Amino acid sequence: MTTVREFHCEDLFKFNRVNLDPLTETYNLSFYFNYLAKWPDYFSVAESASGNMMGYIMGKAEGPGVKWHGHVTALTVAPQYRRLGLANKLMDLLEDTTDKVYRGFFVDLFVRKSNDVALTLYKKLGYVVYRTVLKYYSGSDDDDDGEDAYDMRKAMSRDPDKQSEVPLGRDIYPRELEATL
Repeated sequence: MTTVREFHCEDLFKFNRVNLDPLTETYNLSFYFNYLAKWPDYFSVAESASGNMMGYIMGKAEGPGVKWHGHVTALTVAPQYRRLGLANKLMDLLEDTTDKVYRGFFVDLFVRKSNDVALTLYKKLGYVVYRTVLKYYSGSDDDDDGEDAYDMRKAMSRDPDKQSEVPLGRDIYPRELEATL
């Protein structure tokens, strides 16, 4: 049996096994604490009956006016627990929080263009590519080895016409993210 519950500080000592996936972004402890302090209802964990962490999701609410939205900062499920629907369940929870608690217009996320498994999942959940962020997964715009990301979105009930999903129509660099939100 799987339990989905709010993330607690002590979970930071249990999630290394989940974070070892090469496609999972790992942050410093202060980053996780900041999210936990500011957006606790956007930070959840899936736990097995034996207490093993199976996966987690963390996000936040951000943006001005009609750009007010939920953002998926990290979603990961440990390899041995994949294909059980946990990612869907965690995404549903974040979307529900965005829609009903924060009243966001949409949910967005960034995903590596090469992460076919995640792209398939997000498309099945109704996400569309809003724009490509060139060299998002790198240190700078000049990094030739940087990998591009898709910025994907899904409209919530406050955006019944799905205006937030209309593609930007051009690629951008990370430095342009705020200006083209």
